Amino acid sequence: MMSRKKFGSIRAWLVMVLALALPCAVLAQKKSDASGHYEGSAKNAAGELITVKLDLTEKDGKMSGMIRSSHGDFTITGGSQTSEEIKLEFDANGSAGTITLKAADDKWTGTWSAGDDGGPVEVKKVAVAAGDAKGKL
Repeated sequence: MMSRKKFGSIRAWLVMVLALALPCAVLAQKKSDASGHYEGSAKNAAGELITVKLDLTEKDGKMSGMIRSSHGDFTITGGSQTSEEIKLEFDANGSAGTITLKAADDKWTGTWSAGDDGGPVEVKKVAVAAGDAKGKL
């Protein structure tokens, strides 16, 4: 049978371990700021290659920005980010579009869809070149 003194010290030890582990777990789950300029490509359902430039702003957990592509420019209307994934919503000329990206090495890869079209997408965060402040093609 365990003495009260021994039980008290085990309980104190467990409380201390939990108190130290909780902040570590929270820090490990912290997501990075997704804001920035991204460049890459996508393919549509027909397999056509589409160049993509994405200017993304994240503020207080809300996503905004622009998608500039060889098929037109589209406003990011919302989205969210977790430590593993970015989900974006955009206006595809009157219909809703989505992009879902996951981190893979130094890139973000995933899929996009708008209406009956969609396909794979891959972008990489890059610095905006001087004179290209708006990220235009």
